Amino acid sequence: MTNSFDEIKDNDVLLVIGSNTTETHPIIGLEMKKAVRRGAKLIVIDPRKIELVRWSHDHLQLKPGTDVALLNCMMNVIIQENLAETTYIDERTQGYPALARSLEGYTPEYGEEVTGVPRKKIISTARLYAGTSRAGIYYTMGVTQHTHGTDNVFAIANLALMTGNLGRRSTGINPLRGQNNVQGATDMGCIPAFYPGYQSVGSAEVKSRFERAWRTSLSSSPGMTATEMIDAAVQGSLKALYIKGENPVLSDPDMQHTLKAFRNLDFLVVQDIFLTETAQVADVILPAACFAEKEGTFTNSERRGQRVRKAVDPPGEAREDSWIISQLSSRMGYDISYDRVEDVFREAAGLWPALGGMHYHRLDQKGLQWPCPTSDHPGTPYLFKGAFPKRVPAFTEVHYRPSEELPDREYPLVLNTGRELFHYHTGTMTRRNQALNLVSSGGYVEIPPADARESGIEDGRMVRVTSRRGSIDVPARISRRPLQGTVFIPFHFAEASANMLTNTAVDPIARIQELKVCAVKLEPMDNIGKYIKEQP
Repeated sequence: MTNSFDEIKDNDVLLVIGSNTTETHPIIGLEMKKAVRRGAKLIVIDPRKIELVRWSHDHLQLKPGTDVALLNCMMNVIIQENLAETTYIDERTQGYPALARSLEGYTPEYGEEVTGVPRKKIISTARLYAGTSRAGIYYTMGVTQHTHGTDNVFAIANLALMTGNLGRRSTGINPLRGQNNVQGATDMGCIPAFYPGYQSVGSAEVKSRFERAWRTSLSSSPGMTATEMIDAAVQGSLKALYIKGENPVLSDPDMQHTLKAFRNLDFLVVQDIFLTETAQVADVILPAACFAEKEGTFTNSERRGQRVRKAVDPPGEAREDSWIISQLSSRMGYDISYDRVEDVFREAAGLWPALGGMHYHRLDQKGLQWPCPTSDHPGTPYLFKGAFPKRVPAFTEVHYRPSEELPDREYPLVLNTGRELFHYHTGTMTRRNQALNLVSSGGYVEIPPADARESGIEDGRMVRVTSRRGSIDVPARISRRPLQGTVFIPFHFAEASANMLTNTAVDPIARIQELKVCAVKLEPMDNIGKYIKEQP
């Protein structure tokens, strides 16, 4: 996030796109409701009528995968009505004239045709967002998990830059991280093209600095993304895989493709706190400690580093992740031993200037937000105040292109997947909670009334949902929440895995999979009793 959680309540306009915030980030959702109570205008852009819509000034219920078209059309309105912040653009950006020319065909009429959002809503939203000095954009994987997810993010950045909504309090581009410490993991180099601190592996200067610190030679070539690893395993070019704290059998698209990859490996290691669906196919399982059983730091969505303190000992043979990694490394010939886990953080702060002033004793109370370069620096609540570092940001021309797999006569509906309030991700932890299971005991498919009638489906009856990759059987939930022509399935439930159906097509830049759009068909089952008897 460029800005902070505390700033949300002071937004005048909140543009929430591709984020079911109150169910997937409920505390942030509460901050958004505070802003609305204060008088802010909330705009929700989502194919589904999520809970946050009840608090919104308007809901732009677009067709799945048409985000770029909608955002470009909003920018077209801003340009045509002279609402762009030209002084900001001239002083702090580059490439605007070319972007403006590229948007000439993105009229509100075109936007209505492509996205299904009425032209009047496109115009009013553009005016509202551009007409305030404190407008923030908030998004999650509803934006990124597409074959054009990178284009979606470029379009969001274009919109914020065009209106001067970067570099000030209660504005910004704010991706809400989907899992605990995802921000911290990427900060520490758990992405294939960067060392810790987003320092490029292709930089000779960076490479030399880390080689000196780590006393070894390093590669200047990026590694494989998680998506590429799965494909390489299927092809046989990747022979071994070490998975820590992730359950790709349930979370990755096309479950059979993922299982095929793992079964084709010579060696699969899984390090986790529970016997997940992925751990069940592993050759070796390393039992890990959970958050309450170890020391260290987490970094949240607003770039805030926070202390994690050990409350109880790990059970049985479970050990801290860092201990397991250091033991394996040492036994394989490279010693990375340390006296305290604080030493690891101190090393990171020495190699990444943005953490230079974030010592453990300063994180004891509330934590600090990077950049925090010196021991007397207060941390940075929002980025780009006054200027952009290093280089002037350029506008990026992006054009609408359809999703990889669209509905047709055989598969007439679009499947959208996501989370619900009562369970978290693949349910590894939450589905072990009896109280949560009483409230939300299993999967379901949300079907708009018109589509249910056309398919002869009744509320509560079993339905077979089929894509080009497989089928699952789930109860129907007739609902006006999805857009007509679309259905929604939460992906928490192994016995009705939405990712049995989803598509492995990827974004060509970020290599993120298109989990939010694939074509499916629905078939009503005879009766619930027959369904139960047919199960093994």
